[in-house]
Amino acid sequence: MDTEIITIYCLCDDFLKAMNHVEDRQRRLIDAEVMTVAIVAARYFGGIIERARVMLAEPRYMPLMVSRSRLNRRLRRVMPLLLSLFETLAEEWKAQNEASWYALDTFPVAACDPYRVIRVRLYDGEAYRGYQASKRRYYYGLKLHLMVTAHGQPVEFFLTPASCGDVTGLQLFNFDLPEGSHVYADKAYNDYRIEDELTQVGIHLLPLRKKNSKRPHPAWLTTLISAKRKVVETAGSLIQRCMPKSIHAVTAAGFEMKVVLFVLGLSLHYVLG
Repeated sequence: MDTEIITIYCLCDDFLKAMNHVEDRQRRLIDAEVMTVAIVAARYFGGIIERARVMLAEPRYMPLMVSRSRLNRRLRRVMPLLLSLFETLAEEWKAQNEASWYALDTFPVAACDPYRVIRVRLYDGEAYRGYQASKRRYYYGLKLHLMVTAHGQPVEFFLTPASCGDVTGLQLFNFDLPEGSHVYADKAYNDYRIEDELTQVGIHLLPLRKKNSKRPHPAWLTTLISAKRKVVETAGSLIQRCMPKSIHAVTAAGFEMKVVLFVLGLSLHYVLG
């Protein structure tokens, strides 16, 4: 763990230096250290910032650690930097993706189970009630839309209310991919208009077809898509493995910040090996 923590800190510090990032000279904890605390919490402590803060306050790590409340305020300020770090890594993963194919899917992020909806404070309304088909259960929270490379490295993601359909989410992807890329998806992503628009810019969206599809795929292509899609399912499993059964958060913004950190943690998983 020590080697990985040092690697995470060096990566954050080098990233901020490359950006010519300017900080307040009076700060006790530099932004690279704040980013390190957040990432360590996501990778090793189920997103619990306080546990990471206490561990990293040891003299061999960050002897000038700030208080819990001050650290939480600093975390909100560095969130744009963490997102920029994710985007920088995403560009690197796309450059290394010689296979030039990607896969996308959605994953539930539950704030609570339906029977506890009356007590939930983070979100309000039926828009946040979703259905997880694989487990045949309803949940209350968000939906993570994720796109990964052929090696499982995340290159794009965003969050929507749990009731958001996959086709609706498909319209929100940027598809900032190299020309000639192929994107594999499941049956929920059938939208001929988006497929045609992406084809015009050299990107080929290939979802599994439904039985009544007007554009059926040959059997060999259906088998290929099914096989390629497994990489995004594996990526989703790695993210959910880091998530605790219940993500502790006081505000919706704090809940979403921790989900972002779990996705960033997946990207750093491929940096750390």
